[in-house]
Amino acid sequence: MKYCARCLYPATHPLHITFDDDGVCSGCRIHEEKDVLDWQERAEKLKEIFAQFRYQRGSGYDCIIPVSGGKDSYFIVHTVKNVFGMNPLLVSYNKQYNTSVGIRNYAYLKTLFDCDAFQKTVSPELAKKITRYTLEKKASIYWHILAGQTVLPVQVAVQYKIPLIVWGAHQGCDQVGMFSHLDEVEMTRKYRKDHDLMGLEAEDIVRDSGDITEAEMTPFRYPDDKEIEAVGVRGIYLNNYIRWDSKAQHEDMIRLYGYETALQQMTFDTYNDIDCFHYSGLHDYIKYIKHGYGKATDHACREIRLKRLTREEGLELVKKYSGLMPTDIPLFLDWLGISETELFGYLNRFRNPQFWRQVDDDKWELHAHVDPAWVDQTQVDRARLQKQDGCEFSLTPHRKSEVPGDRYTLIGRGFVDPS
Repeated sequence: MKYCARCLYPATHPLHITFDDDGVCSGCRIHEEKDVLDWQERAEKLKEIFAQFRYQRGSGYDCIIPVSGGKDSYFIVHTVKNVFGMNPLLVSYNKQYNTSVGIRNYAYLKTLFDCDAFQKTVSPELAKKITRYTLEKKASIYWHILAGQTVLPVQVAVQYKIPLIVWGAHQGCDQVGMFSHLDEVEMTRKYRKDHDLMGLEAEDIVRDSGDITEAEMTPFRYPDDKEIEAVGVRGIYLNNYIRWDSKAQHEDMIRLYGYETALQQMTFDTYNDIDCFHYSGLHDYIKYIKHGYGKATDHACREIRLKRLTREEGLELVKKYSGLMPTDIPLFLDWLGISETELFGYLNRFRNPQFWRQVDDDKWELHAHVDPAWVDQTQVDRARLQKQDGCEFSLTPHRKSEVPGDRYTLIGRGFVDPS
């Protein structure tokens, strides 16, 4: 198995990473742009884009921001509203796997930034029907979330005639270098289908499932081209105009707004994706089964590129967290109404033979893992970045909440009014 000589990404990355003659991956090479681009000039270009969309006809909102109770939502809203002076409508698809921390972060996000918000919650029974289908066909427990999160903002943009959608970082640029920042790539239906949705659209599920109707899949159906063109919908990514550093950005949001953090099962990062019981649990374990790596590798690669970890330090963190058996499995099984045997019956069909071999009817063995011996040490030393900072992730005190911390809460108040 080929691994990057600088970071820890394998050739099996689902976004089709490439390597140059020095053994350095395309993601690391594009990441080098962060240290050479004129970000003040890039910010001026973003300012010009915002000026084109400010005070448009229709709803009175300047743009839409897709948000959640985790990840980069606070930073995006802060930047768009408080730095650039836009009036956003916040749009959120309810993932249903909500943690108490995520519910509080989402509630305070709306309150602290004084923004109007639109949230879509589909029937839990529909979410389960879709998940049973995507678990069998794609070994995915997250399709309905990815589909909802990427289509709802576009549906709202069309319905309320708000042409501009502001997303955070484009994975194809930030992780694997599929694009340069200067390409200013925008959100497209094709990228969503091919990468976010694993090639599976709502129409495909209706046609193939036999028990999910067109009407039920309306929340996941992408508007047609004529609807999008009539409004002039565009989806831009902030990381093309702002030097993206998720760790530093979250720490600013902790300091400014009290963003809550939390420990996660399978990574050392306590800032991203803390709003979901399964993203860094079962969902990440499925990624490990399919591609031989998980979120700990994503986060270690990011921190190596940002010069806060050495490759060796990143490797130790990956070894510590990768492949742990997630503790959230019983919660998911109870929600979906299936057994552990059924779950792994689906998952085992998608184990990547480059990493796994079957040693018994129900037992699998990992026979390949990132190893220093698999990479040319001369290339590693030549590609090495000089570490410049530490890589500590903080845990914040948690606000008081009545939302239970050990089960799903579909909708929760999430915060306590000041006395």
